[in-house]
Amino acid sequence: MTETRSAIPVVVVVGPTAAGKTAVAMEICRRFGGEVLSADSMQIYRHMDIGTAKPTGGEQARVPHHLISIIDPDEHFSAALYRERASEAAATLRRRGRVVVLAGGTGLYVDALLGGLIEVPPADPELRAHFRREAEARGREYLYNLLSERDALGASRIHPRDSVRIIRALEVLELTGISIVRHQWKHDFRDGLYDCLKIGLAPEREELYRRINERANDMMDQGLAEEAHRLLQHDYAPSLPSMQAFCYRHVIQSLRGDISSEEALGRLKRDTRNYAKRQIAWFKRDGEIHWFGPDGVEKIMALVSNFLSRTDV
Repeated sequence: MTETRSAIPVVVVVGPTAAGKTAVAMEICRRFGGEVLSADSMQIYRHMDIGTAKPTGGEQARVPHHLISIIDPDEHFSAALYRERASEAAATLRRRGRVVVLAGGTGLYVDALLGGLIEVPPADPELRAHFRREAEARGREYLYNLLSERDALGASRIHPRDSVRIIRALEVLELTGISIVRHQWKHDFRDGLYDCLKIGLAPEREELYRRINERANDMMDQGLAEEAHRLLQHDYAPSLPSMQAFCYRHVIQSLRGDISSEEALGRLKRDTRNYAKRQIAWFKRDGEIHWFGPDGVEKIMALVSNFLSRTDV
């Protein structure tokens, strides 16, 4: 007789940066006996605590967090590696009878774990650089129109201002001759490994921006510049992808004297707001997400309770 494996129940907490995901995820864990499985592409790095808004030592002592501080800033990591590590952690939590609470703002990581990765060619640096040059010379609208002409189906699924996804769709089309959407259709995003309840946190824009600005101020007060300086002293090159992230790039520029600390703070706030917009656009594509504002905590807990009551947790 073939052994059947039931799906692992997962409570997913997503949303833009500074929306309050950590607090909600920890409250779910506290009430229902869970542990946090982080889905944050920056919190994976060691020594990068302030700039990545990593949960504090006290928070991690109260609620165990997984996939935080697992590699050094100069180590390679990918969505495929994340899926491998996260699936192992989720299975371990399941065996221990703990509720898996997947929380973070990196949509690619969330999708990689829950749905798997589309089998398409890896990035082609030369081709990608070509399309980026085209975008710089002719504008983003030109690239979107080019995609619309060559792959109307793909263009219909991508926002005209989403340069990253436009370029990737053009790249896949050039390399395979097939629309990225058709690659997605061939991929089975529901492999039955996880049974998910998806919670989205979305404060009103004004409130979100206030939180972002306040967090940026707090980061500077907590020693973000000193943290960036220590990273440089440990010979982590400014050109590393981890060091190029907006939470460190401008501070490093200020340390070098290229810009003032006030300008670095302003750019940090600006880039964080832009990042939040991209996160919201990514998650809004998923019709399974239940969205809540800052006052929706008890409604969230009731939804989680109902979800877990119908599983075998």
